[in-house]
Amino acid sequence: MLAATAGGFAGYALLLPVVPLWAVEGGAGEVAAGATNAVFMLVTVLTQLSMPWLLKRLDHRVAFALGTMLIGIPSPLYVLSRELWLLLGVSGLRGVGFGLLTVTGAALVAELVPAAQRARAAGLYGLSVGLPNVLFLPVGVWLTQQIGFGPLFWIAGALPVAAAAAVLGMSRVRARAAEPAGTSAFPLALLPTWTVMTAAAVAAGGLVAFLPLAVAGSVAPAALMAFGAATMLGRWVAGRLGDRLGQHRVLVPAVVLSGLGTGVLAVAAWGADPLALLGAAVFGAGFGAVQNITLVVMFEQTESGPASTAWNIAYDAGQGLGSIGFGILVTLSGYPLTFAIAAILVTVCLPLATARWARRC
Repeated sequence: MLAATAGGFAGYALLLPVVPLWAVEGGAGEVAAGATNAVFMLVTVLTQLSMPWLLKRLDHRVAFALGTMLIGIPSPLYVLSRELWLLLGVSGLRGVGFGLLTVTGAALVAELVPAAQRARAAGLYGLSVGLPNVLFLPVGVWLTQQIGFGPLFWIAGALPVAAAAAVLGMSRVRARAAEPAGTSAFPLALLPTWTVMTAAAVAAGGLVAFLPLAVAGSVAPAALMAFGAATMLGRWVAGRLGDRLGQHRVLVPAVVLSGLGTGVLAVAAWGADPLALLGAAVFGAGFGAVQNITLVVMFEQTESGPASTAWNIAYDAGQGLGSIGFGILVTLSGYPLTFAIAAILVTVCLPLATARWARRC
């Protein structure tokens, strides 16, 4: 499962910055170019909403393989034209695959290991998701300069399709009986943990989109790399600690780190650019831990399908809201205050991270 996840996310990460670049070089404006990724994420979220129903009726391995293949097989079609309708259509089809991959992959974490090992398994899953993002996001742009767009589209298509073969090594996960009519796919008990994850994802979406504009150009790439590396490390460490200490004992300091790191970024945006490295690393460590622990806590509160769906929607929708919300706030108040508001948003979720609140829900 980890190998297939890494291959699927490699196909996703390679093209995330490349497809808008392909559109711009074909004469599209920045708004049209950005629409390619916007459509991709919109279809991803819409697909995720259907996953609790689908995973009740379909072997997880089939859904997982279908997701990885749908990320890869359409990718070479980009080379046919730079017309916007084709770019949006292919991006939408790949978004269906990404929605299948993300929800089913996270659900398999709960299904393939004993409950006592879920946090560690989720930490390893975080590495298989994070490494392709750290490695292939910059590599995709570099490869367009070395080999051109066409060969890159074929490579980005082949990696996920080859990775789909790894499902043959997975254990079968039997589809459960459909839940009675009127049963909510998203139990109320998920709401506190879901809110914590969404708030952290909002801050992360704003950081990725606007940190390069908020601090000096030479500092921003290093800060983003520190953020990515710390996020992976945070997920892995939280997985090791969560099974030993209890999930909420790790979630509370993770939220504190996330708020503290975002606050340091506010100071950096005020003119202390070198602090951006520290702020990005601290926030990344907290955000990675929040990702891992909230996923495991949701598994404890409901079945794997609804839990994975809710978590992935919190992540993807939060990232999108962060990008849009930061843009509005930056226009109204500037970068320092915007990052400060994000720090407050994350910190006020601290009471929701406690086991006491979870028991009351």
